[in-house]
Amino acid sequence: MEKLKMAEQWRENPGVEFLMECWADDPALRIFIKKLVAKCPQWGIVCMDGMLVNWKAE
Repeated sequence: MEKLKMAEQWRENPGVEFLMECWADDPALRIFIKKLVAKCPQWGIVCMDGMLVNWKAE
């Protein structure tokens, strides 16, 4: 949670893998992650149909 709060404060992407791991591990974090990716569209991560999607996958 601390890493997610820092990402929100500094708008630094903690990494898609980290976000997806948190998403899968703790349903309570999903609300926070949804708000976080909405605040940071430059990361290229969106929440669709209850899943995190990396729409800027290279």
